[in-house]
Amino acid sequence: MRTDEFDFDLPEALIAQHPPAIRGASRMLHVHDGKLDDLRFSDLLGQLREHDVLVMNDTRVIKARLFGQKHSGGQIEVMVERVLDDHEVLAQIRASKSPKPGSLMRLADALDVEMLGRAGEFFHLRFLADEPVLDLLERYGRLPLPPYITHAADGDDEQRYQTVFAREAGAVAAPTAGLHFDQAMLKALRDKGVQLAYVTLHVGAGTFQPVRVEFVHEHKMHSERYEIPQVTLDLIAQARARQGRVVAVGTTSLRALESAAASGELRSGTGDTDIFITPGYSFRVVDVLLTNFHLPKSTLLMLVSAFGGQKALRDAYQHAVQNEYRFFSYGDAMLIEREKA
Repeated sequence: MRTDEFDFDLPEALIAQHPPAIRGASRMLHVHDGKLDDLRFSDLLGQLREHDVLVMNDTRVIKARLFGQKHSGGQIEVMVERVLDDHEVLAQIRASKSPKPGSLMRLADALDVEMLGRAGEFFHLRFLADEPVLDLLERYGRLPLPPYITHAADGDDEQRYQTVFAREAGAVAAPTAGLHFDQAMLKALRDKGVQLAYVTLHVGAGTFQPVRVEFVHEHKMHSERYEIPQVTLDLIAQARARQGRVVAVGTTSLRALESAAASGELRSGTGDTDIFITPGYSFRVVDVLLTNFHLPKSTLLMLVSAFGGQKALRDAYQHAVQNEYRFFSYGDAMLIEREKA
């Protein structure tokens, strides 16, 4: 497959710069059985059934962006990609000259950080303070908004670029399909008999990277850390036994579940995944996907095309542009039923 097959024209005005005034007030395009239905997100309650299990990513976005100076005096920007332990991280660094191993930097006028070395495309850094790095980031860091959002993060973003069920700190980008849910919707789903389950996948900045190679198979996928608790496996098994469906909230939840089933059997535990789902992939776990609208030539657009069918998704995106749906992280939702074999 050529990467150009996943390109489309998107008017800049359709890129949502702010969330809707009320959480959950978005539109939702339902893609199923060769049909497209224009719905509201509130209609999700009517689309899910008793005994379905809704699987959500409970990762929490950390304040991963820091600004400061190298001890040599040059300005530097640090974007934490992954927290390794209480004091060490992997990060991207923007500076006129890359820091060398053993060099020090001062971030946010408060934090001394040592550059230990390189780990592929990332810098391995050690925070020299006694406090855990997650606490330091919460106090001194800034929320990292996606590159297509043009304003600096403010107090509204700190609330709305976070799901209401976020628990496990570690992501540098939100699992954006989850941003539509408020507590009232979650309660209504439980009252209907829909089971709520959770996975954790710490979303990395690589989620925003377009595929730049000519052919899809040449792309090297970024890696992310995930965890599947046993209770989620139990809820999925119960749903299957009752003819319920597995509904993934977001591509991150789907990637975690499909990665955990790579052996042919869904397993609990933790791992790193660089799973790259493209058309032709055989899905093992997920029946329905709730997601947002994704960037042209992105791995996520390839994933949803694999799930719902290339033609169906091409038609859906054309429909969304023509009908002025809002795109990307703060945009509208899609509910996609898996293409029948």
